Amino acid sequence: MNQYCIYGRKFGFLRNSILCSCVFYLLLFPAELWKVANHHKLTTLADYARERFDSKLLSSLIAIVGVLMLIPYICLQLSGIQDTLQVAGTGFINVKVVVITSFFLVALYTFFSGIKGPTYTAIIKDVLVWAIMLFMVVSLPIMHFGGWNPMVDKIVTEAPQLLTIPTEGPKGIPWFITASFVSALALFMWAHAATGVFTAKSADAIRKNALYLPLYNIVLILVVFLGFIAFLVLPDGTDPRFALLALIQTSYGGIGQGLAYSTIALASLIPCSIMAIGASNLFANNIYRDLINPKVKGSKLTMITRGMVFVVIGLALLFGLVFPQALVSLQLLGVSGMVQIFPAIVVSLFWRNQTREATILGLLVGLAVTFTVYSTGTSLGIYEGFWGLMANFATIVALNPLFVKKAKFSSNAVKDYLFGRKSKELDLVRKGA
Repeated sequence: MNQYCIYGRKFGFLRNSILCSCVFYLLLFPAELWKVANHHKLTTLADYARERFDSKLLSSLIAIVGVLMLIPYICLQLSGIQDTLQVAGTGFINVKVVVITSFFLVALYTFFSGIKGPTYTAIIKDVLVWAIMLFMVVSLPIMHFGGWNPMVDKIVTEAPQLLTIPTEGPKGIPWFITASFVSALALFMWAHAATGVFTAKSADAIRKNALYLPLYNIVLILVVFLGFIAFLVLPDGTDPRFALLALIQTSYGGIGQGLAYSTIALASLIPCSIMAIGASNLFANNIYRDLINPKVKGSKLTMITRGMVFVVIGLALLFGLVFPQALVSLQLLGVSGMVQIFPAIVVSLFWRNQTREATILGLLVGLAVTFTVYSTGTSLGIYEGFWGLMANFATIVALNPLFVKKAKFSSNAVKDYLFGRKSKELDLVRKGA
């Protein structure tokens, strides 16, 4: 057991270092973005990129990346509802009926509720998730092992590999560290996370949320322990996708199952709905309005946004049917894709002379490297998105000097707001010249 303790301490130090390095990002970036968005009436990250760089091309690229990368993420959430209905209705509900029901539940809920419905319902969801997870974590070890200590002893004896991260192989320590780092940077790059930033009441509200956000990860730790219990309790050959649901079905009666299943379904429905809204906003505002019909009326744009909900969720559903065994890996690939817009959004808030040409090329190179590494399996034990992000940064740093002369003497409302007097003085010099 000592080797696991030593290993855990070493990894704990690395993990905490990553978290500490992200505190500044979590506290500063969302609040700074909110200030800019609130002042200039921006509603998406692509809006910000368009105004910051005076580039509809960059805006459209970010919108396309945002929509496409969200599809597997939405599909993963949608599968939670499908799996719950399928297990809960075993012997009574046809699988095809489950798929159709899941699609219409999420699409109709999102279409009619807009952003306010999921926001308010999320409060109920969070309370239920905490309550059910705590109940399961306390009761299941007692029911199956007689308590926590016997459960941990059995894990150490019979399945010690569950307590460690592989030191070798494609998913070893370097992969886990780089994946954690990239996931942290990509957190607010998702359209649904950005929607939460843009619709916040104030910058202070966002900072407070960032302080409390890590506490929510306690629930994720609890789910890990439920996975350990399922591994020890369920028979060999159980489909891992249904492990938690099967554990609930094995352990509780009708009322307990009902509460747990409804909480899992709700916990999938709310994020799925918010993600669909985020993707639809990107399409309507930054693809349809910016590229197809710049003179579109507000009422029509609203209907397009709501109508796109059915398209986005439908694509996610199709995605799940075509790639049923690859949802998690493709969602991880989605994280790798989303983090590529990080330099265009976060870095540009603090680097005045960042050029649109270098940023666009950096984004394209980052995406190309990410998908090349993923498709060829040449990640060398490093998370694919990390390679892409490094290539992205390297491209921007290398090419920015080629275009920086023009950027130094260019100005717009967003740059003036971000960089203040310095930007205005440079603009006066440009006009005087």
